[in-house]
Amino acid sequence: MAAAGLLAITVPAGPGTAGELSEMRISIQSVTEVTDVAGYRLTRQLAEGGCEATVQFGEAEPDAVLEFRIGETAIEAVLVASNRNGDPPRPAWVTRRTAGVGSITELAGRDLATVAGPDPLGARLPLAALAEVGVRPAREQLYEAGDYSSALGLLLHNNTHAAVTEVGFVEPMLENNGLVVTWAGNPVRAGGWYRGAGWNRSALACEEVLAGLTRRGDRQIFMVFPEWVHGFARPERLNSEEVSQ
Repeated sequence: MAAAGLLAITVPAGPGTAGELSEMRISIQSVTEVTDVAGYRLTRQLAEGGCEATVQFGEAEPDAVLEFRIGETAIEAVLVASNRNGDPPRPAWVTRRTAGVGSITELAGRDLATVAGPDPLGARLPLAALAEVGVRPAREQLYEAGDYSSALGLLLHNNTHAAVTEVGFVEPMLENNGLVVTWAGNPVRAGGWYRGAGWNRSALACEEVLAGLTRRGDRQIFMVFPEWVHGFARPERLNSEEVSQ
């Protein structure tokens, strides 16, 4: 898998209070370095929503107004990444139905597919679930894929006995591929948009555009996000969920 990149969006700021920056930057912690098409299409979406933006690639800016981060931080997100069902994601282990795996304790000594990168659903949370039941795979038993589709491919081609996934992402694939979710964890907040140190009121238009993005609406934009991310929900809508990480 290519190293995670950062997508920087430079946005000319409108009129604001004294001391506000003449331009705003939005950074995205990306799961791929192939971001040209996504950046172009995101620029167009932002402009259509009243957020004029120039998309650039590089390191995160210290004065960013908005940042997409994978994983949870101590800061409250203004938009939380949600799965195909519009809910917080749930980490999972999936196996072939014909394998007859009754619980994840039966994965001891087996080859397993995980997903590289900072997404906690890709390895950390599923492996923690195994550790809780006393299963600690050796390094040579873990096959690290670049994304969730590739991890499932390793499972479907009998290269591994199980694969990590996200419940909403894998649900439509279970029946046709003879797969079952052997373990599913609690909902977690595994990514979201955060206001950075340079935030100002001009960024509100950008937030509105980002809140309306969906994978169904533009799959190419969402290539820079983990595969389970289908949109971004206001945190107040998810506050009723039991969310922990």
